[in-house]
Amino acid sequence: MELKLIDKNGKPAKSGLEVSEITFGREFNEALVHQVVVAYQANARTATRAQLGRGNVSHTTHKPWNQKGTGRARAGMSSSPIWRGGGRAFPNSPDENFSHKVNRKAYRAGIRSILSELVRQDRLSVVEEFTVDSPKTKVLVEKIKGFGYAEGVLVLTDTFDENLYLSSRNLPHVLVLEAQYVDPVSLVRFANVIATKGAVKKLEELLA
Repeated sequence: MELKLIDKNGKPAKSGLEVSEITFGREFNEALVHQVVVAYQANARTATRAQLGRGNVSHTTHKPWNQKGTGRARAGMSSSPIWRGGGRAFPNSPDENFSHKVNRKAYRAGIRSILSELVRQDRLSVVEEFTVDSPKTKVLVEKIKGFGYAEGVLVLTDTFDENLYLSSRNLPHVLVLEAQYVDPVSLVRFANVIATKGAVKKLEELLA
């Protein structure tokens, strides 16, 4: 299959780019994409939260009041989870494991499914090259506007470009990634994706 190619000024090129239909012409599998996105986000979590159980809170073991004769409910100690200041019944632990396992073939198939859907929705643009002359945010903003994009943009490059990286750091709705580090969350998060010819070829190699 052939993808539309645009030049560095945002204008359509004379010829398109031949790509693999396996990577960019796959049917959209919503269940698989959901699984891949959820797993990626879950694996990024760090189990740092910790809560106190009834054995960890600071309290006295003195019985608050007599077992009988007060007319109130029985109470053994103030560390009970139903008391204010008591320990949690099922406290969160730093040892919690949030990771999800996704097979490599399923993960690659999910990425291919997302890329194919981006092509169908005309949200993926392939450029011959995408560079800026100096590491200035204003220069990158003007370049993106020149391509006709006002919303969030994900830029995929084949190699690390320091000027491009430094120019995008202060832009909350622009992300520059090398093709080898592409992830499903970034692909579905941004309204538009700009990929260089080299990035497309690298994606084909990685997802083959």
